[in-house]
Amino acid sequence: MPESPEVQALAEQLDERMAGHAIISVEGVDRRIVKTRDRPPASVAGARVDGVRRFGKYLGFDLGGQWLVLSFGRNGWVRWRPGGTPDPDAPGYAVGALTLDDGALLEIAETGDFLAVAVWVVDAPADVAGIADLGPDPISPEFAPADLEQAMGSRRKQIKALLQEQRSIAGIGNAYSDEILHRARMSPTVHAAVLTPEERERLYQATVDVMRAAVADRRGIPADRLKQAKVAAMAVHGRGGEACPVCGDTVVDHVFGGASAQLCPTCQSETAS
Repeated sequence: MPESPEVQALAEQLDERMAGHAIISVEGVDRRIVKTRDRPPASVAGARVDGVRRFGKYLGFDLGGQWLVLSFGRNGWVRWRPGGTPDPDAPGYAVGALTLDDGALLEIAETGDFLAVAVWVVDAPADVAGIADLGPDPISPEFAPADLEQAMGSRRKQIKALLQEQRSIAGIGNAYSDEILHRARMSPTVHAAVLTPEERERLYQATVDVMRAAVADRRGIPADRLKQAKVAAMAVHGRGGEACPVCGDTVVDHVFGGASAQLCPTCQSETAS
């Protein structure tokens, strides 16, 4: 699933390429992804792109008084075609395409078996419920220990699930929650309520370090390689059976309560310090 570092890198690339250009047409949009039926994506044809921004895991196109908003779901993404010609060998299938006044084509693609991409046309990003409900963003310089403390509090909820709860903390998904907890040396099944002040500080630092470093690492990587770069950068997520890069123990796949995580049993035992 695309998470905020990849969406941020994509937003910056598209902002540089699209800002100042007009959308000539919006075609081939699968009606199943449209969440504002009274304002279909085709209605933005002729609009000028003032900028492209990220909101959590959402991508928003500022069209001067209205916004086109994308959610990628688990396997959605975009394909940037400067020459306007689709690539028939690209993975997945297109569920919509925007053509710009310079001939460039932006395809919205789904690469999974389940169609989870979604698109809205709204007056403001907060008109999308998922954006309106977003919690503080750890990529933002304003994200402070108090923001994490407010999310954690004394809740009897496992910290991996809490890190992925978008209304508490924006932009973190399954992969980066594994990476954060490995950096923080914490088990994903520990409840927020039992964390000590020192553990909360450690979790805060791991959260901002992992997320902000990921953004820096993804910048400049072409859109069609961002997902691969994310996978390659993981220390434990998706690394079951491999050696932990910190201690050398074997990374394990841990299933609990209908959820799963990859972790190092040495670095992330409930007594790790």
